Amino acid sequence: MTLIRFHHSDGTLDREVDAPAGQRLLDVAWKEKLPLEGSCEGVMACSTCHVIVDPADFARLPPASEEEEDLLDIAAHATRTSRLACQILLEEDLRTLSVRIPPGARNWQRG
Repeated sequence: MTLIRFHHSDGTLDREVDAPAGQRLLDVAWKEKLPLEGSCEGVMACSTCHVIVDPADFARLPPASEEEEDLLDIAAHATRTSRLACQILLEEDLRTLSVRIPPGARNWQRG
């Protein structure tokens, strides 16, 4: 299990969620009704599931692909530790993960 800490854009804690290994961060966020749209349904064709990963956790994730980096270039409010939630797979050894939802994030499809 991974303890995921979802933070608002201002850094305040929104909620903590336990999620099993093998899930995508985007699926966990959808289940929790967080404002990550993922308008491409998680096939890495947009940047609407952009999250900002805590710097300590960012170093523990596999590096982003070139395609993901290209999409992050067009993401609003991207930072050095930005990733697409559809590309973060919760691994067995990832015990905790803290992410911030960027300002202005909306989920127009899932209310």
